[in-house]
Amino acid sequence: MPSEPAVPSARRAELLEAAYQYVLAHGLAGMSLRPLASAIGSSPRVLMFLFGNKDGLIRALLARARGDELALLDQLRASAEGSSVGLSDAAERLWGWLAEPRHRALLRLWVEAYSRSLIEPDGAWAGFAQATVREWLAVLAEFQPADQRDLPAGQARRTLALAVLRGAMLDLLATGDEQRVGDAVIAQLAQLRASTPA
Repeated sequence: MPSEPAVPSARRAELLEAAYQYVLAHGLAGMSLRPLASAIGSSPRVLMFLFGNKDGLIRALLARARGDELALLDQLRASAEGSSVGLSDAAERLWGWLAEPRHRALLRLWVEAYSRSLIEPDGAWAGFAQATVREWLAVLAEFQPADQRDLPAGQARRTLALAVLRGAMLDLLATGDEQRVGDAVIAQLAQLRASTPA
């Protein structure tokens, strides 16, 4: 089995981006190299050479998706820099991004990768769900007062905020009911805000 090139080539980056756009539209479930290669102007042999095998390509696609996720979290940090944004405010800003219709394809891909990571914990998806939870909790912790974030109550508050966002996102993807789901998120975050010590 060919190994991944030590220095990614321009062609590899180009095909990875094209493959990423393809899986955003079609999902990863049942992805076959031949139709994918045909759709992005390549061949299975070239994909195997550049990514090693199908699992290597999936890992590269998941890394690409996580890149978008991490960019979102970086935007949240930047937007709050120098201001007193709390946990509930940060979660509300995250919800605003999650609820935007233009992000639905990415969120469906994220849900697919998250669930496959749980079902196939040793495959190409290994660690995706756990890493996602860890990254989001770490960012949410940055919006908690330093004297509260490491307390059990502080950990519970950011875990609750993440659970609200994730559950609402799944509901929104299933129903498309932005108003109902958004109202529920805002109501829950208001309760979280009210229960947070000053």
